[in-house]
Amino acid sequence: MKLYKTENGIILENDDIFYRLHENDWDLAVNRDNLFEWLEIQIESLIPLTFTEDIPMPEILAPIGSQEVWASGVTYFRSRTARMEESEKAGGGNFYDRVYEAERPELFFKSTAWRVVGNHGTVRIRRDSTWDVPEPELTLFASSSGILVGYTIGNDMSSRSIEGENPLYLPQAKSYTGSAALGPCLYVPEYPLVDETAIDLTIIRGAEEIFNGQVTLSQMKRKPEELLHYLFREMSFPQGCYLMTGTGIIPPSDFTLRKDDIVHITIEPIGTLTNTVG
Repeated sequence: MKLYKTENGIILENDDIFYRLHENDWDLAVNRDNLFEWLEIQIESLIPLTFTEDIPMPEILAPIGSQEVWASGVTYFRSRTARMEESEKAGGGNFYDRVYEAERPELFFKSTAWRVVGNHGTVRIRRDSTWDVPEPELTLFASSSGILVGYTIGNDMSSRSIEGENPLYLPQAKSYTGSAALGPCLYVPEYPLVDETAIDLTIIRGAEEIFNGQVTLSQMKRKPEELLHYLFREMSFPQGCYLMTGTGIIPPSDFTLRKDDIVHITIEPIGTLTNTVG
């Protein structure tokens, strides 16, 4: 099942049929340990919606209410290698190798809800950065109890030139206006996504595809439950929390994003998150 947040309420999609939930408050609707089962019960009393050219589907917003967005780093081997490369001159490469092998994962705060960009929204590159990439990431949604109940797609925009100067600059490289995108929906499955699930990144410049990469969840060293366990160990999230799980797709070191580039991130069965670089 998929939940879409709109200005007119929450729309539920199930088996290609759309419904409007009775509950309009996103935080109250999604913060449930039994979210899938609750949605099954809701469908029994909902009337299917019909969208046409005259009655289009409302504009879809980022699937977030008041939740924070956190992120994980160095969860894929390719990410470890890239981080070591970008920080080698600053003497920080060894830190990333140690994080990859350590018991404790790297977790950091990414964004407040009001800074999050939705599907077809504009993400940004920092004006004081010279090397910028999108990071396509499976993003977990956990209830306030720390239970994984859904997924979305995340674009963790990153300034590699800033992070490469010094690992202590990570917050500036990762957290700024327009640095986080989520969407297009909150996917609520009955069972967890399988390891064969693929993440696909495509970057368009003008009318030309300038980069495409793919990775599967099987290449993640750290699994969702482990990451959530550490995140909730000493933190509380009254309305639940989003956690980006790291990236395994890294464009080559001579690539950097430019204004007006279009970034497509696809994870089936969640969908595609599309953003334009501003």
